[in-house]
Amino acid sequence: MQALEFAVEGEYVELNQLLKLVGVVDSGGAGKAVVASGEVFVDGKLETRKTCKIRPGQVVTLGDVRINVIAN
Repeated sequence: MQALEFAVEGEYVELNQLLKLVGVVDSGGAGKAVVASGEVFVDGKLETRKTCKIRPGQVVTLGDVRINVIAN
């Protein structure tokens, strides 16, 4: 499993944007499509809200990629 860390600027980052910013997808639109397809988990639970607010301390998983979200 590939482990990444992402430092949030501000209070939160939207899920589709997080996927784009860490380089898992090429665009926010691609991020929305991946979330809608049912492949993304937040803290171990399936997440289908494309613009869900992801805050420091949460873990996002997509396939074999695990993204640890930390405060900046």
